[in-house]
Amino acid sequence: MEENRDYRSSQYEEDERMDPRKSAKSIRGYQTIIIILAVILAALSILYFNIHRQQQEEYDLLLIDRDSIKSNLTDLMEDFDNLQISNDSISQSLGIERNRADSLMERLKKERSWSYAKIKKYEKEIGTMRTIMRGYLRQIDSLNTLNKNLIKENVSYRKEISSANLRAEVAEEKASEYANKVRQGAVILARGIRLIPLNARDSQVSRVKNASRLRVDFTLAANNLAEPGERVVYVRITSPDGYVQSNAAAATFEFEGERLTYTASREVDYQNKDLDVGVYYNDGAGFTAGTYCVEIYVDGRLAGQNDIALR
Repeated sequence: MEENRDYRSSQYEEDERMDPRKSAKSIRGYQTIIIILAVILAALSILYFNIHRQQQEEYDLLLIDRDSIKSNLTDLMEDFDNLQISNDSISQSLGIERNRADSLMERLKKERSWSYAKIKKYEKEIGTMRTIMRGYLRQIDSLNTLNKNLIKENVSYRKEISSANLRAEVAEEKASEYANKVRQGAVILARGIRLIPLNARDSQVSRVKNASRLRVDFTLAANNLAEPGERVVYVRITSPDGYVQSNAAAATFEFEGERLTYTASREVDYQNKDLDVGVYYNDGAGFTAGTYCVEIYVDGRLAGQNDIALR
């Protein structure tokens, strides 16, 4: 019995000596786990802050682009307001474009959800208006140049035929004719532009999604100064998503030195009188609801345009 007690006592003392080593190993294990978790937490924190910073930078860039678009549109509206022209047809077209700019500014002020796609869409609309603006400037410059040439011709005629009353009368009549052309211009305008959705039986439908094709109706206004005869009328329809509707061939025409894609065209016989025209466009892919922009081009000039909302 004495011997057994001595053995157990010896074994207990040995176990007591082993416990500190086991305890140290456990502590080192916990420390390792804590260090790993701390590293993971630090990495996740850095990743979160990087993502947050990147998102903030992208949002700041969108705000800069938004402010730039508003500034460009404001400048364009001021350019429209500063234009002074006595030509009635050009003044009417300028008024239409000015109203279009006002409408776009209202949309920009009400926009709450900005994205790169919307930024590009607004930039494209402003670019189109800027192109139209340059076209009007060219027409005005051309009229001013013609007016200056007319004044020079008048002076020359008066000097040459001052001794002959009959020749003077002829010169006055010709000068008056030129002056009248300068005032009115020979531009053919399109008015009453409408966009009508039709089904397969050519009946008008109330929902554009049910349409199989579109018809553009408009009137080419009478203009005695325009040259009568055969003309090709080009129609451009821009869908609500900002793309020009076109056929598979993506045919183009020339406008102010550039090639523009058009939606449909039609040859007409213009005889200086009001001429009602209808142009059809078929799209196998279907149509979506929204605001469509319809532009009419005649003789390489923008004859008229209208924004039309289809349900």
